[in-house]
Amino acid sequence: MVQKNREEVLDVETTSVQSDILSSEKQKALYKRTLFVVSVSQIFGGAGLAAGVTVGALIAQQMLGTDAYAGVPTALFTLGSAGAALMVGRLSQRFGRRIGLTTGFLIGGLGAIGVIMAAIVNSIFLLFLSLLIYGAGTATNLQARYAGTDLANSKQRATAISTTMVFTTFGAVAGPNLVNVMGNFALSIGVPSLAGPFILAATAYILAGVVLFIMLRPDPLVIARMIEATNPQTSSNVDLPTTEKIQNKRGVIVGATIMVLTQIVMVAIMTMTPVHMRHHGHDLGAIGLVIGFHIGAMYLPSLVTGILVDKLGRTAMAIASGTTLLLAGLTAAFASGDSMVFLVIALSLLGLGWNFGLISGTALIVDSTDISTRAKTQGTVDVLIALSGAAGGVLSGMVVAGSSYLTLSLIGGLLSLFLIPVMLWSRGGKK
Repeated sequence: MVQKNREEVLDVETTSVQSDILSSEKQKALYKRTLFVVSVSQIFGGAGLAAGVTVGALIAQQMLGTDAYAGVPTALFTLGSAGAALMVGRLSQRFGRRIGLTTGFLIGGLGAIGVIMAAIVNSIFLLFLSLLIYGAGTATNLQARYAGTDLANSKQRATAISTTMVFTTFGAVAGPNLVNVMGNFALSIGVPSLAGPFILAATAYILAGVVLFIMLRPDPLVIARMIEATNPQTSSNVDLPTTEKIQNKRGVIVGATIMVLTQIVMVAIMTMTPVHMRHHGHDLGAIGLVIGFHIGAMYLPSLVTGILVDKLGRTAMAIASGTTLLLAGLTAAFASGDSMVFLVIALSLLGLGWNFGLISGTALIVDSTDISTRAKTQGTVDVLIALSGAAGGVLSGMVVAGSSYLTLSLIGGLLSLFLIPVMLWSRGGKK
């Protein structure tokens, strides 16, 4: 009798909590709170990812004494991010965004610490292993964009994605521009200068994880499921008509293809730019400045991009991505390696094209997935993105070693044109 009374009391309390959470005003408040918390974590996450982008290839070049494998560090931490994307996606699906994202950032922080140790003992094996682990931070930083969409309606999704990405800019731009500062700090404590940015990365990733663990309550994915379960107007994918299932599958394929192509092009050209600049006599400060502009262009335009994706449509912005990446490849190919101005323009266009592709592709993925399987599908798609980045990183070094930076840039620019037939195919299933 006592047990029955306890269960009745718990049912009443649960119903009360659900009705409070599911009210329209409460949903709006939770949506805004989620965006704020994720955005704060992205400031730290952006600083963490910038270290590997800026000096990863230079550390490998210094240890190995050749350019042929300079793309391996980027390939390794993007390969590591593939496994981490799957892990974070599955953890998020099972336990919610808070646990999945926190775990990913903390693992990324441990990887950055490993890179520092590898530089101290000059161990290429430890460096490569640590870069794999460090990739978890990159994957988590990217997957955090999905958390902002969990409580957004269909007309807010791209804007929600872009809002979280804007805040990544603060850390991502600061990171490369602190290369010299962190290098000097590293030397002052007996650590090789190129490992200095990874000191910042370790601290930033761990802080990002702590912020999410403490503040991301209630969990947006859990609340989204609750809303879905109590909304009589929604149904799961098993109840959808066959034609709508086909359109949803097509949307996932197209969204993934957009992000894979833009990732390959962006990673390939970006990876070899620091090495290209070194060959033309640029110092770490100049390299950090160019990469800073690049990462700024990857994230800072996001707020405007999100609005454009929601207003103009996913297709238009995906085509804009391909066009911008083509311009980036042509500029990088024919610009003088001595010209900081043209290098900044090329890498800024490269970042902007990636930004257009990532936000339009992500919005398509969210549009085409059901809440019951969304996090798992998002994690799987991000695995493909990471693997494509890994391939771009490895092949970029080989192409430059076997030919030139000009050839690499031209190939990247032309590859981006495949986005146009992909988008035409995507429209084929719509009347």
